[in-house]
Amino acid sequence: MLYRWLRPLLYLLPAEIAHRLVARLLRLVQAVPGGCWLLRALLGAPGGLAVTTLGLTFPSPIGLAAGFDKDAEMYPALLCAGFGFVEIGTVTGEGQPGNPKPRLFRLVKDQALINRMGFNNGGASEVADRLARRGRRPGEVVGVNIGKTKLVPAEDAASDYEKSARLLGPFADYLVVNVSSPNTPGLRDLQAVSALGPILSAVRAALDRAVPERRVPLLVKIAPDLGDEDIDAVADLALELGLDGIVATNTTISRAGLASTQAEVERCGAGGLSGRPVKARSLDILRRLYARVGRRLSLVSVGGIESVDDVWQRLEAGARLVQVYSAFVYAGPSLPGRLSKELGERLTREGLTLEQLIGRAAVSADAGSDLRTPAP
Repeated sequence: MLYRWLRPLLYLLPAEIAHRLVARLLRLVQAVPGGCWLLRALLGAPGGLAVTTLGLTFPSPIGLAAGFDKDAEMYPALLCAGFGFVEIGTVTGEGQPGNPKPRLFRLVKDQALINRMGFNNGGASEVADRLARRGRRPGEVVGVNIGKTKLVPAEDAASDYEKSARLLGPFADYLVVNVSSPNTPGLRDLQAVSALGPILSAVRAALDRAVPERRVPLLVKIAPDLGDEDIDAVADLALELGLDGIVATNTTISRAGLASTQAEVERCGAGGLSGRPVKARSLDILRRLYARVGRRLSLVSVGGIESVDDVWQRLEAGARLVQVYSAFVYAGPSLPGRLSKELGERLTREGLTLEQLIGRAAVSADAGSDLRTPAP
Protein backbone atom coordinates (compact mmCIF):
# COMPACT_ATOMS: atom_id res chain seq x y z
CA MET A 1 0.00 0.00 0.00
CA LEU A 2 2.80 2.41 0.95
CA TYR A 3 4.59 1.70 -2.33
CA ARG A 4 1.57 3.03 -4.23
CA TRP A 5 2.33 6.43 -2.72
CA LEU A 6 6.10 6.17 -3.12
CA ARG A 7 6.11 5.00 -6.72
CA PRO A 8 5.18 8.37 -8.31
CA LEU A 9 8.02 9.96 -6.35
CA LEU A 10 10.47 7.30 -7.54
CA TYR A 11 9.28 7.86 -11.12
CA LEU A 12 10.43 11.47 -10.85
CA LEU A 13 13.96 10.10 -10.67
CA PRO A 14 15.91 8.47 -13.51
CA ALA A 15 15.36 4.70 -13.34
CA GLU A 16 18.90 3.77 -12.31
CA ILE A 17 19.02 6.39 -9.56
CA ALA A 18 15.68 5.12 -8.23
CA HIS A 19 17.08 1.60 -8.27
CA ARG A 20 20.17 2.67 -6.32
CA LEU A 21 17.95 4.41 -3.77
CA VAL A 22 15.88 1.26 -3.24
CA ALA A 23 19.06 -0.83 -3.01
CA ARG A 24 20.45 1.49 -0.34
CA LEU A 25 17.22 1.21 1.64
CA LEU A 26 17.29 -2.60 1.46
CA ARG A 27 20.92 -2.67 2.60
CA LEU A 28 20.01 -0.39 5.49
CA VAL A 29 17.08 -2.58 6.55
CA GLN A 30 19.16 -5.76 6.55
CA ALA A 31 21.93 -4.05 8.53
CA VAL A 32 19.59 -2.96 11.33
CA PRO A 33 19.03 -5.60 14.03
CA GLY A 34 15.55 -7.03 13.53
CA GLY A 35 15.23 -5.45 10.09
CA CYS A 36 14.92 -8.73 8.22
CA TRP A 37 12.54 -10.08 10.85
CA LEU A 38 10.31 -7.05 10.28
CA LEU A 39 10.43 -7.51 6.50
CA ARG A 40 9.47 -11.15 6.88
CA ALA A 41 6.60 -10.25 9.21
CA LEU A 42 5.25 -7.60 6.84
CA LEU A 43 5.96 -9.11 3.43
CA GLY A 44 7.06 -12.71 3.84
CA ALA A 45 5.51 -15.50 1.78
CA PRO A 46 3.30 -18.14 3.42
CA GLY A 47 4.60 -21.67 3.86
CA GLY A 48 3.43 -24.80 2.09
CA LEU A 49 4.83 -23.98 -1.35
CA ALA A 50 8.21 -25.70 -1.17
CA VAL A 51 9.58 -27.11 -4.42
CA THR A 52 12.34 -29.69 -4.67
CA THR A 53 14.43 -29.35 -7.82
CA LEU A 54 18.11 -29.06 -8.76
CA GLY A 55 18.77 -31.16 -5.68
CA LEU A 56 17.59 -28.22 -3.55
CA THR A 57 14.48 -27.30 -1.61
CA PHE A 58 13.13 -23.90 -2.59
CA PRO A 59 10.76 -22.35 0.01
CA SER A 60 8.64 -21.06 -2.89
CA PRO A 61 8.83 -21.42 -6.68
CA ILE A 62 8.75 -17.61 -7.06
CA GLY A 63 12.19 -16.00 -7.25
CA LEU A 64 13.92 -12.80 -8.29
CA ALA A 65 15.77 -12.85 -11.60
CA ALA A 66 19.37 -11.79 -12.06
CA GLY A 67 20.01 -8.10 -12.67
CA PHE A 68 18.41 -6.59 -9.59
CA ASP A 69 21.18 -7.48 -7.13
CA LYS A 70 24.26 -7.57 -9.34
CA ASP A 71 26.87 -7.52 -6.57
CA ALA A 72 25.18 -9.63 -3.86
CA GLU A 73 24.60 -6.59 -1.68
CA MET A 74 20.94 -6.93 -0.69
CA TYR A 75 19.81 -10.50 -1.30
CA PRO A 76 19.24 -11.24 2.42
CA ALA A 77 16.60 -8.49 2.57
CA LEU A 78 15.05 -9.68 -0.70
CA LEU A 79 14.74 -13.21 0.67
CA CYS A 80 13.10 -11.86 3.82
CA ALA A 81 10.70 -9.86 1.63
CA GLY A 82 9.08 -13.04 0.32
CA PHE A 83 11.16 -14.41 -2.54
CA GLY A 84 11.71 -18.16 -2.50
CA PHE A 85 15.15 -17.61 -4.00
CA VAL A 86 17.29 -14.81 -5.41
CA GLU A 87 19.64 -15.01 -8.38
CA ILE A 88 22.47 -12.51 -8.04
CA GLY A 89 24.56 -11.12 -10.88
CA THR A 90 25.31 -11.04 -13.66
CA VAL A 91 28.89 -11.28 -12.35
CA THR A 92 31.88 -11.22 -14.69
CA GLY A 93 35.39 -12.57 -14.22
CA GLU A 94 36.78 -9.04 -13.95
CA GLY A 95 35.04 -6.01 -12.51
CA GLN A 96 33.72 -3.51 -15.03
CA PRO A 97 31.72 -0.25 -14.97
CA GLY A 98 29.24 -1.24 -17.66
CA ASN A 99 27.94 1.00 -20.42
CA PRO A 100 27.70 4.80 -20.25
CA LYS A 101 24.71 6.31 -18.45
CA PRO A 102 21.79 6.72 -18.85
CA ARG A 103 21.26 2.99 -19.45
CA LEU A 104 18.03 2.01 -17.70
CA PHE A 105 14.60 3.24 -18.81
CA ARG A 106 10.93 2.71 -17.99
CA LEU A 107 8.15 2.15 -20.51
CA VAL A 108 5.27 2.59 -18.09
CA LYS A 109 2.49 2.05 -20.64
CA ASP A 110 3.95 -1.38 -21.37
CA GLN A 111 4.95 -2.19 -17.77
CA ALA A 112 8.38 -2.77 -19.27
CA LEU A 113 12.01 -1.79 -18.84
CA ILE A 114 14.79 -1.23 -21.35
CA ASN A 115 18.32 -1.64 -20.11
CA ARG A 116 21.79 -1.56 -21.61
CA MET A 117 23.61 -1.85 -18.29
CA GLY A 118 26.44 -3.89 -19.78
CA PHE A 119 27.14 -6.23 -16.84
CA ASN A 120 28.25 -3.47 -14.44
CA ASN A 121 29.61 -5.28 -11.37
CA GLY A 122 32.58 -5.51 -9.06
CA GLY A 123 33.88 -8.76 -10.51
CA ALA A 124 33.93 -12.38 -9.37
CA SER A 125 36.57 -11.94 -6.65
CA GLU A 126 34.77 -9.04 -4.95
CA VAL A 127 31.38 -10.73 -5.08
CA ALA A 128 32.85 -14.02 -3.82
CA ASP A 129 34.31 -12.20 -0.81
CA ARG A 130 30.91 -10.69 -0.04
CA LEU A 131 29.16 -14.05 -0.30
CA ALA A 132 31.83 -15.69 1.84
CA ARG A 133 31.29 -13.21 4.67
CA ARG A 134 27.64 -14.19 4.94
CA GLY A 135 28.10 -17.86 4.07
CA ARG A 136 25.53 -20.33 2.78
CA ARG A 137 22.63 -20.53 5.23
CA PRO A 138 20.03 -23.28 5.66
CA GLY A 139 16.68 -22.36 4.15
CA GLU A 140 18.16 -19.71 1.83
CA VAL A 141 18.59 -20.43 -1.88
CA VAL A 142 20.93 -18.08 -3.73
CA GLY A 143 21.78 -18.60 -7.38
CA VAL A 144 24.72 -16.94 -9.11
CA ASN A 145 24.52 -15.74 -12.71
CA ILE A 146 27.85 -15.34 -14.55
CA GLY A 147 28.67 -13.58 -17.81
CA LYS A 148 31.63 -12.71 -20.02
CA THR A 149 33.88 -9.78 -19.22
CA LYS A 150 33.46 -7.26 -22.05
CA LEU A 151 37.18 -6.86 -22.80
CA VAL A 152 37.79 -10.61 -22.97
CA PRO A 153 37.81 -11.78 -26.62
CA ALA A 154 35.32 -14.43 -27.66
CA GLU A 155 38.06 -17.03 -28.12
CA ASP A 156 38.95 -16.67 -24.42
CA ALA A 157 35.36 -16.71 -23.16
CA ALA A 158 35.59 -20.23 -21.72
CA SER A 159 38.50 -19.34 -19.43
CA ASP A 160 36.71 -16.14 -18.32
CA TYR A 161 33.57 -18.07 -17.37
CA GLU A 162 35.76 -20.73 -15.77
CA LYS A 163 37.36 -18.14 -13.49
CA SER A 164 33.97 -16.91 -12.29
CA ALA A 165 32.78 -20.46 -11.69
CA ARG A 166 35.89 -21.30 -9.68
CA LEU A 167 35.58 -18.23 -7.45
CA LEU A 168 31.80 -18.16 -7.03
CA GLY A 169 30.89 -21.85 -7.15
CA PRO A 170 31.63 -22.52 -3.46
CA PHE A 171 28.99 -19.96 -2.45
CA ALA A 172 26.33 -20.69 -5.08
CA ASP A 173 23.36 -22.96 -4.53
CA TYR A 174 23.17 -23.09 -8.32
CA LEU A 175 25.07 -21.39 -11.15
CA VAL A 176 23.71 -19.91 -14.39
CA VAL A 177 25.82 -19.27 -17.48
CA ASN A 178 24.47 -16.14 -19.15
CA VAL A 179 25.20 -16.01 -22.88
CA SER A 180 22.03 -14.12 -23.78
CA SER A 181 22.30 -10.49 -22.74
CA PRO A 182 22.16 -8.12 -25.73
CA ASN A 183 24.35 -5.54 -23.99
CA THR A 184 27.79 -7.15 -24.32
CA PRO A 185 29.03 -7.12 -27.92
CA GLY A 186 29.18 -10.61 -29.40
CA LEU A 187 27.82 -12.32 -26.29
CA ARG A 188 24.73 -13.77 -27.96
CA ASP A 189 26.94 -15.40 -30.59
CA LEU A 190 28.06 -17.71 -27.79
CA GLN A 191 24.58 -19.30 -27.80
CA ALA A 192 25.58 -21.20 -30.94
CA VAL A 193 26.18 -24.76 -29.77
CA SER A 194 29.67 -24.83 -31.30
CA ALA A 195 30.71 -21.98 -28.97
CA LEU A 196 28.44 -22.84 -26.06
CA GLY A 197 29.55 -26.44 -25.64
CA PRO A 198 33.17 -25.67 -24.68
CA ILE A 199 32.06 -22.92 -22.28
CA LEU A 200 29.60 -25.13 -20.45
CA SER A 201 32.07 -28.03 -20.29
CA ALA A 202 34.76 -25.73 -18.86
CA VAL A 203 32.36 -24.32 -16.26
CA ARG A 204 31.18 -27.76 -15.21
CA ALA A 205 34.76 -28.96 -14.75
CA ALA A 206 35.67 -25.80 -12.80
CA LEU A 207 32.71 -26.26 -10.47
CA ASP A 208 33.58 -29.88 -9.79
CA ARG A 209 37.17 -28.96 -8.96
CA ALA A 210 36.25 -25.96 -6.82
CA VAL A 211 33.43 -27.67 -4.90
CA PRO A 212 34.27 -31.38 -4.67
CA GLU A 213 32.04 -31.96 -1.65
CA ARG A 214 28.77 -31.30 -3.51
CA ARG A 215 27.41 -30.95 -7.02
CA VAL A 216 26.63 -27.32 -7.87
CA PRO A 217 23.70 -27.38 -10.33
CA LEU A 218 24.54 -25.73 -13.66
CA LEU A 219 22.02 -23.99 -15.92
CA VAL A 220 22.22 -21.88 -19.08
CA LYS A 221 20.15 -18.74 -19.75
CA ILE A 222 18.88 -18.18 -23.29
CA ALA A 223 17.42 -15.25 -25.23
CA PRO A 224 13.81 -14.95 -26.45
CA ASP A 225 15.15 -13.96 -29.87
CA LEU A 226 16.56 -17.42 -30.66
CA GLY A 227 14.88 -19.26 -33.50
CA ASP A 228 13.04 -22.47 -32.75
CA GLU A 229 15.76 -24.66 -34.25
CA ASP A 230 18.39 -22.94 -32.11
CA ILE A 231 16.25 -23.45 -29.00
CA ASP A 232 16.04 -27.16 -29.79
CA ALA A 233 19.80 -27.27 -30.35
CA VAL A 234 20.53 -25.66 -26.97
CA ALA A 235 18.09 -28.05 -25.27
CA ASP A 236 19.76 -31.04 -26.89
CA LEU A 237 23.20 -29.74 -25.92
CA ALA A 238 22.07 -29.28 -22.31
CA LEU A 239 20.94 -32.90 -22.21
CA GLU A 240 24.11 -34.12 -23.88
CA LEU A 241 26.38 -32.27 -21.42
CA GLY A 242 24.35 -33.27 -18.38
CA LEU A 243 23.28 -29.77 -17.44
CA ASP A 244 20.71 -29.38 -14.73
CA GLY A 245 18.41 -26.83 -16.31
CA ILE A 246 17.65 -23.91 -18.60
CA VAL A 247 16.55 -20.38 -17.68
CA ALA A 248 14.20 -18.99 -20.32
CA THR A 249 14.28 -16.17 -21.15
CA ASN A 250 16.49 -13.08 -21.03
CA THR A 251 15.53 -9.67 -22.45
CA THR A 252 14.64 -9.13 -26.10
CA ILE A 253 15.98 -6.72 -28.71
CA SER A 254 12.54 -6.66 -30.37
CA ARG A 255 10.33 -3.59 -30.07
CA ALA A 256 7.24 -5.12 -31.69
CA GLY A 257 3.74 -4.57 -30.33
CA LEU A 258 4.50 -1.87 -27.78
CA ALA A 259 1.84 0.50 -26.43
CA SER A 260 4.45 3.23 -25.95
CA THR A 261 4.86 5.70 -28.78
CA GLN A 262 7.72 5.35 -31.22
CA ALA A 263 9.20 8.58 -29.86
CA GLU A 264 9.14 7.21 -26.30
CA VAL A 265 10.84 4.01 -27.41
CA GLU A 266 13.46 5.83 -29.48
CA ARG A 267 14.33 8.06 -26.52
CA CYS A 268 15.36 4.93 -24.63
CA GLY A 269 17.67 3.76 -27.39
CA ALA A 270 19.27 0.35 -27.67
CA GLY A 271 19.12 -2.36 -25.01
CA GLY A 272 17.20 -5.37 -23.80
CA LEU A 273 13.44 -5.08 -23.29
CA SER A 274 11.89 -6.87 -20.32
CA GLY A 275 8.46 -7.07 -18.75
CA ARG A 276 4.99 -7.54 -20.19
CA PRO A 277 6.01 -7.38 -23.91
CA VAL A 278 8.09 -10.58 -23.64
CA LYS A 279 5.35 -12.58 -21.91
CA ALA A 280 3.99 -14.42 -24.94
CA ARG A 281 7.38 -15.35 -26.41
CA SER A 282 8.74 -16.48 -23.06
CA LEU A 283 5.75 -18.78 -22.58
CA ASP A 284 6.09 -20.17 -26.12
CA ILE A 285 9.75 -21.00 -25.52
CA LEU A 286 8.93 -22.67 -22.20
CA ARG A 287 6.37 -24.88 -23.90
CA ARG A 288 8.82 -25.77 -26.65
CA LEU A 289 11.55 -26.62 -24.16
CA TYR A 290 9.26 -28.79 -22.05
CA ALA A 291 8.10 -30.63 -25.13
CA ARG A 292 11.76 -31.27 -25.95
CA VAL A 293 13.18 -32.21 -22.55
CA GLY A 294 10.22 -33.05 -20.32
CA ARG A 295 11.34 -33.34 -16.73
CA ARG A 296 14.88 -34.33 -17.59
CA LEU A 297 15.90 -30.70 -17.05
CA SER A 298 14.65 -28.14 -14.55
CA LEU A 299 13.10 -25.24 -16.45
CA VAL A 300 13.09 -21.77 -14.92
CA SER A 301 10.65 -19.42 -16.63
CA VAL A 302 11.18 -15.65 -16.61
CA GLY A 303 9.73 -12.88 -18.75
CA GLY A 304 6.53 -10.91 -18.26
CA ILE A 305 5.38 -12.69 -15.09
CA GLU A 306 3.29 -10.22 -13.11
CA SER A 307 0.21 -12.03 -11.74
CA VAL A 308 -0.76 -15.32 -10.13
CA ASP A 309 -2.34 -16.30 -13.45
CA ASP A 310 1.07 -15.92 -15.09
CA VAL A 311 2.73 -18.00 -12.38
CA TRP A 312 0.05 -20.68 -12.70
CA GLN A 313 0.37 -20.79 -16.48
CA ARG A 314 4.18 -21.15 -16.38
CA LEU A 315 4.10 -23.91 -13.77
CA GLU A 316 1.33 -25.69 -15.65
CA ALA A 317 3.41 -25.44 -18.84
CA GLY A 318 6.34 -27.21 -17.21
CA ALA A 319 8.42 -24.66 -15.29
CA ARG A 320 9.57 -25.85 -11.90
CA LEU A 321 10.55 -22.32 -10.90
CA VAL A 322 9.59 -18.84 -12.07
CA GLN A 323 11.35 -15.50 -11.74
CA VAL A 324 10.11 -11.92 -11.75
CA TYR A 325 12.00 -8.69 -12.37
CA SER A 326 10.19 -5.85 -14.14
CA ALA A 327 6.93 -6.57 -12.32
CA PHE A 328 8.78 -6.22 -9.01
CA VAL A 329 9.83 -2.71 -10.04
CA TYR A 330 6.28 -1.74 -10.97
CA ALA A 331 4.28 -3.59 -8.28
CA GLY A 332 6.69 -3.07 -5.40
CA PRO A 333 7.92 -5.14 -2.46
CA SER A 334 4.60 -6.82 -1.69
CA LEU A 335 4.65 -8.70 -5.02
CA PRO A 336 6.46 -11.96 -4.09
CA GLY A 337 4.49 -12.54 -0.91
CA ARG A 338 1.22 -11.70 -2.63
CA LEU A 339 1.91 -14.04 -5.55
CA SER A 340 2.81 -16.87 -3.17
CA LYS A 341 -0.31 -16.31 -1.08
CA GLU A 342 -2.57 -16.26 -4.15
CA LEU A 343 -0.86 -19.34 -5.61
CA GLY A 344 -1.40 -21.26 -2.38
CA GLU A 345 -5.06 -20.23 -2.24
CA ARG A 346 -5.64 -21.27 -5.85
CA LEU A 347 -3.99 -24.65 -5.34
CA THR A 348 -6.30 -25.24 -2.39
CA ARG A 349 -9.38 -24.25 -4.41
CA GLU A 350 -8.35 -26.53 -7.28
CA GLY A 351 -7.49 -29.41 -4.96
CA LEU A 352 -3.96 -29.68 -6.38
CA THR A 353 -0.48 -29.91 -4.99
CA LEU A 354 2.35 -27.94 -6.56
CA GLU A 355 3.84 -31.12 -8.01
CA GLN A 356 0.51 -32.02 -9.61
CA LEU A 357 0.33 -28.58 -11.21
CA ILE A 358 3.82 -28.58 -12.70
CA GLY A 359 3.68 -29.72 -16.32
CA ARG A 360 -0.02 -30.54 -16.16
CA ALA A 361 -0.90 -28.68 -19.36
CA ALA A 362 2.13 -29.81 -21.31
CA VAL A 363 2.36 -32.73 -23.69
CA SER A 364 5.90 -33.87 -24.43
CA ALA A 365 6.83 -34.16 -28.10
CA ASP A 366 9.74 -36.35 -27.11
CA ALA A 367 8.37 -39.85 -26.79
CA GLY A 368 11.62 -40.94 -25.17
CA SER A 369 11.34 -38.64 -22.20
CA ASP A 370 9.88 -39.90 -18.95
CA LEU A 371 7.69 -37.10 -17.64
CA ARG A 372 7.01 -39.04 -14.46
CA THR A 373 10.60 -38.64 -13.35
CA PRO A 374 11.15 -35.48 -11.29
CA ALA A 375 13.61 -32.97 -12.67
CA PRO A 376 17.08 -33.14 -11.13
